[in-house]
Amino acid sequence: MGPVMGLVLCLSCLLLLSLWKQSSGKGKLPPGPTPLPIIGNMLQLDAKNISQSLRHLSKVYSQVFTVYFGRRPTVVLHGYEAVKDALIDREEEFSGRGSVPVVEKANKGQGRVVFSTGNGWKEMRRFSLITPQNLGMVKRSIEDHVQEEARKTNGG
Repeated sequence: MGPVMGLVLCLSCLLLLSLWKQSSGKGKLPPGPTPLPIIGNMLQLDAKNISQSLRHLSKVYSQVFTVYFGRRPTVVLHGYEAVKDALIDREEEFSGRGSVPVVEKANKGQGRVVFSTGNGWKEMRRFSLITPQNLGMVKRSIEDHVQEEARKTNGG
């Protein structure tokens, strides 16, 4: 077996492994166009008019579908009903945030305030809302601030 045949065999094995990994990793993702290894669905999307490409895919796969940008799956919600269902009717399932690998590596998995998600985010939010109140910083309502500024502006 020559070096060319060995290279073709290795590339074929990598291609099959990539396809198997993508199909087994889908889990509970909605249907969508079959992605290519490494580049995903990038060839099926027009970079100059991505909204038109997504609109066309929504007609084929329904209002909720999955596209791959590279090896990363992205669930697309197209249309008012799909967005309403996701953000209002199923808010707990869709309340998480995506991960940013560079930030995760830099912060060693601790997303701090901006990039936190899940229970860490809920605790951080609760702390940032309650602590200023406990320190007496948010005792007056916004209406009081507006009235005070109006009095200063009117010279009263």
